[in-house]
Amino acid sequence: MLSDNLSANEPASSHAACRNRAIYTKNTSVYEDPTRFWGHDETHRVYIIIDLKSFYASVECVERGLDPMTAKLVVADPTRGEGTICLAVSPALKKMGVKNRARIYEIPKTIDYITAPPQMAHYEECSAQIYEVYLQYFSREDIHVYSCDECFIDVTDYLDMYEMTPKQLGTEVMNAVLDRTGIRSTCGIGTNLYLAKIALDITAKKSPDYIGILDEDRYRELLWDHRPLTDFWMIARGRSRRLASMGLFTMHDISRAAMINDDLLYKAFGIDAEILIDHSFGVETVGMKDIKDYRPKGHSLSLGQVLLRNYSFEEALVIIKEMTDQLCLQMADRHVMTDTITFFVSYSHDFRDEDGLPAFYTGGTVHARSHTSSDEVWRPLVAEAYRKTTRQDAPVRRIGLSCPIRPEENIHYQFSLFDENGDLSSDLERDLKRQDAGRKLQGSVLSLKNRYGKNAVLKGMNLLSAGTMMERNCQIGGHRSGTEDRCLSEKLARDGRIPDTGQNGA
Repeated sequence: MLSDNLSANEPASSHAACRNRAIYTKNTSVYEDPTRFWGHDETHRVYIIIDLKSFYASVECVERGLDPMTAKLVVADPTRGEGTICLAVSPALKKMGVKNRARIYEIPKTIDYITAPPQMAHYEECSAQIYEVYLQYFSREDIHVYSCDECFIDVTDYLDMYEMTPKQLGTEVMNAVLDRTGIRSTCGIGTNLYLAKIALDITAKKSPDYIGILDEDRYRELLWDHRPLTDFWMIARGRSRRLASMGLFTMHDISRAAMINDDLLYKAFGIDAEILIDHSFGVETVGMKDIKDYRPKGHSLSLGQVLLRNYSFEEALVIIKEMTDQLCLQMADRHVMTDTITFFVSYSHDFRDEDGLPAFYTGGTVHARSHTSSDEVWRPLVAEAYRKTTRQDAPVRRIGLSCPIRPEENIHYQFSLFDENGDLSSDLERDLKRQDAGRKLQGSVLSLKNRYGKNAVLKGMNLLSAGTMMERNCQIGGHRSGTEDRCLSEKLARDGRIPDTGQNGA
């Protein structure tokens, strides 16, 4: 058990106890471990959130036998050029002024650093190992994986069992992760999920032990007047600008505006104003049980990609056909279907038409006569809609597709004398057999891909220089998975883009 480092001569707290706080404090003295006298029971929960410091960069440093806190390393794909965004930057580079999501060309040339190509599959394995560490201390029902490097844990029912304070238990978990992986972490401790997250994002960074602690009183005392608002969870720059236009620059401002006239906030932000108001007071009504019990009313699938260069109208048509095929395979793999696909096309920011105006995104929604996952049905429908709605004079840089889905067993077929194009079907039995053969073919393709790799089965258009399917099959989350693929290497060589396997940067 961790030792107590409490001083007997700490000054008295400047704030009084609050009866409505999520966790009550038995002593209002200020001490090194503010969580020591937190009461905890079914009503008063305690949450921690563990965040792995510069996770991707730390994994790469450990692999190279380097100290993640002192090594100068960025995780970025060198094959995408100097404009690519760094997925992670080591803490040492951050101290030198390099931003977390900097582009390669933004890193000063005077800095010597290591460039590590992404290995998303390896990062997932490391994240799974760290999750196993959490499971040594807590039940799955009390853990919520927020991202591959952040995890919420309800520690309320474990404090008495381990005979630890929340801070001691958080420190114990951080040390266990360090011992297992060599990766350092930060910890946020709060009386609700929101306060734990804010303690992590704002106060833990300034704490010498990388642990931030907040209850509602400390939140109001330390962060009510904190700026900028974008440091707070769920307040992005757009929302911050809208609040600033209303004369609201701090959480204290928002809380006062809510008490005076909350209708203005509801008019500006709709139902989201309720969350904003709660957070301004440090209140969060959602707990771990609510997260575990949540079931969405509907489900959907979506795909999107940012192209690495400007694509012409015809080249982008290849991409949207590939993405339609991929979406159909995903539906077949999950045994779901759809009768609607929506797509959008976004253009280069540098483009200006003859009137000097930029090209705004275009897109549309296409419908099938019945629910299906057949690529033979969806590919021509989406391609036709693309041809009708997409500008031919503007270079394409982004494409996205999405569709609502339903399980196959919940779909009831309405037989028709007409085919998908609305034409009279000359042979209904033949068409039904063709649809059944299409589903079996998709099943065979998926079986081969699962056994031999995603590039085991390809179409001719995937081999075109404009195609990106082979590269995306070797990616996770749009980034290189770190797995080698001979077919992709051959294609990149034909296209004149040899993958850079070197580890050292400028």
